[in-house]
Amino acid sequence: MQCPYCKYKETKVIDSRISQEGMAVRRRRECLKCKRRFTTYEKIEEMPLMVVKKDGRREPFDRNKLLAGIMKAVEKRPIGTDKLEDMLDKIEMALQRSAENNEVSSREIGELVMKHLRNLDQVAYVRFASVYREFKDVNQFMLELKDLLKNKRKK
Repeated sequence: MQCPYCKYKETKVIDSRISQEGMAVRRRRECLKCKRRFTTYEKIEEMPLMVVKKDGRREPFDRNKLLAGIMKAVEKRPIGTDKLEDMLDKIEMALQRSAENNEVSSREIGELVMKHLRNLDQVAYVRFASVYREFKDVNQFMLELKDLLKNKRKK
């Protein structure tokens, strides 16, 4: 396995565990040259999940693209990478289970992310929602905050 940081070809496995409800193996690796650590996943190759965009275009599901969007929302928030990886695993599994003909709408992905972020970190949730729902003005932002506060009081 090549190190993503220094491109050295030799790494060692530090930790392995089953993830995604037994459908994948998560491995923590360490580069033998630069000593940096990274995570890899080994899983069964399936039919690729296709995302149906708002305009009807279809593109392959990209976990890294989803992670990049979530990372913007959680920037400078006290959320560890393990929690993000766990959240991504749950979202991806839910998408695989709900996909019809290996297709899922971008709307469904966004709603799943918001559901998970709402439970994980409310600031990250509002950040993501503001971009995902394309808030046009402060009033829409305030409505989302009021809804968040109202639901928090019910718990």
